[in-house]
Amino acid sequence: MKIGIIGSGRVGKAFAAHASKAGYDIIISGKSDIDTLEKAVKEMGTGIKAGSVADAVATDVVFIAVPFENVKDAVSGYDWNSKIVIDATNAVTMPDIKPIDTNGRNSSEVVSDYLKGAMVVKAFNTLPVQRMAENPSLEGGSRVLFFSGNHQEANTKIGEIIKDFGFEGIYLGKLNEGGMLQQLIIGPLSLKNLISYPL
Repeated sequence: MKIGIIGSGRVGKAFAAHASKAGYDIIISGKSDIDTLEKAVKEMGTGIKAGSVADAVATDVVFIAVPFENVKDAVSGYDWNSKIVIDATNAVTMPDIKPIDTNGRNSSEVVSDYLKGAMVVKAFNTLPVQRMAENPSLEGGSRVLFFSGNHQEANTKIGEIIKDFGFEGIYLGKLNEGGMLQQLIIGPLSLKNLISYPL
């Protein structure tokens, strides 16, 4: 499976590193030109290549990791029909981390409006990035990642990716339900560093 990443900041790079260790092929895109990004990619792991946003969109699963206010511009002009998309954004301003008014909807519901026809799964947004970047296996257990989505096919696929990375995935329901629990600052599950242990 090939995964495309839109966003080459700390979240995008942390995700790419986990995906590389799990054996996925990765195309990462960002604001930097491809040549500049290629230099950074060499330090991130095997199976990772720099590319354009169009290259990232052409993959099997797309991971969006840009500031919420930039998502619309970043994804406009591409065909998202039937695409599986992981939305790791949070409706907050950067870098001051203040909530953005989304009229009672969570960030992934808004992002879904920009991705007409896509199967959006909210995931990788609740852990602080430094924790997400760490080894998910520790103390005999696995670090927990929550995910929510409206489409069974996409939920199953993202659940498999989370497991392949070494995390314990917990499905919370549809975007308008579980997505609210994951919402940064206001969601009760945001920034929770939880470990799941085998029984």
